[in-house]
Amino acid sequence: MIDNAQLTTHFAIIVAGGSGSRMKSDVPKQFLLLNGKPILQHTIERFLEVLPASQLILVLPAKEQAIWEDLCQEHDFHPSIQTANGGATRFQSVRNGLITITVSEGLVAVHDGVRPFISPEIIQNSFETAARTGSAVTCVPVKDSVRVVGANGVSQAVDRSQYRLVQTPQTFQLTSFRQAFQVEEQSFFTDCASVMEYAGFPITLIEGAYENIKITTPEDLKPGFL
Repeated sequence: MIDNAQLTTHFAIIVAGGSGSRMKSDVPKQFLLLNGKPILQHTIERFLEVLPASQLILVLPAKEQAIWEDLCQEHDFHPSIQTANGGATRFQSVRNGLITITVSEGLVAVHDGVRPFISPEIIQNSFETAARTGSAVTCVPVKDSVRVVGANGVSQAVDRSQYRLVQTPQTFQLTSFRQAFQVEEQSFFTDCASVMEYAGFPITLIEGAYENIKITTPEDLKPGFL
């Protein structure tokens, strides 16, 4: 748990807007059960080990909020978390979550609702690093060989040591984060780091974990894979 003096200035936005289409499921993937509990519940529980519920913001599509409330009742899960409506894109969803934070200065982490295996240690490190440097973007080294494919279809090997796979949480100082999210949305905004970089803010990378996967396809939930 973060020091009590900092509790009012540390926040986490958990974005859970997946449809479940790549999971080949009619149920949004954040609501699928993992070891008897919704995936989203696992994710929130990890953050509750670091932050109080009052500092968490859950971003969900408006039409799915009643489903989530029913799941919370079913699984006796009742943390007092703020909820914001999801937008048409991730950029819009994060911005909607950001609006709910009323303090002027502090830190905010953004995390995928379907990354339930994040460790409290990585969350803690992201806040500590962002406090020092302004940002903390979780990532892991590439393990496989990498090739880049040109417009003509010809590929060539690249040095994998120069590449990182980006994960969440991604944590930033609130003042710069608010400024960055005032820019016009761009098609290449795939995460918060790309928004911050576009707005001119430097990015600090921190070590993640290979088990911190984003549950996206059925293979991610196969027994023995996790």
